[in-house]
Amino acid sequence: MKQQIIETWYINNRVNLMLIDAISTEGMNCTLSKRGGRNVALQFAHIHNNRIYRFEKYAKDLLKGQSRIDPNGKVDKALLKKQLTHSAAAMAKWIERGVNDDGKIRGFKRGVVTMLGYLISHEAHHRGNILLTLKQCGHPIPKEIRDRIWAWNQI
Repeated sequence: MKQQIIETWYINNRVNLMLIDAISTEGMNCTLSKRGGRNVALQFAHIHNNRIYRFEKYAKDLLKGQSRIDPNGKVDKALLKKQLTHSAAAMAKWIERGVNDDGKIRGFKRGVVTMLGYLISHEAHHRGNILLTLKQCGHPIPKEIRDRIWAWNQI
């Protein structure tokens, strides 16, 4: 069961990376915000930074080698993929700890599985925003990629 739980987390992250690969440079700069909200690249940066926030608050030892993505700096596909891969591995360690500790995990009184559900829901929410933004801005993701992000048995 532990491996299934951890693999579920990694599948979620592979979906993020697959989506990044499918987005053009122009697409990364798209936003629907009229007031300076996040563009597509910054939504991915937010996903990573939310993971870092969790480590800062509840698992400080997992911060080693981690850093936030500066939303005012250069945020490109290579940086996003590197940082998301690194923070996903640290998150997998934290999830494994919770599973090994009978489901208990600091910061989520209902346990590690609830935390995993929260994390995946949060990231899927942003992926949905990203897909809508790209579509509305004239940079839609190819249908085969949109379909593939739901093929968790093959990812």
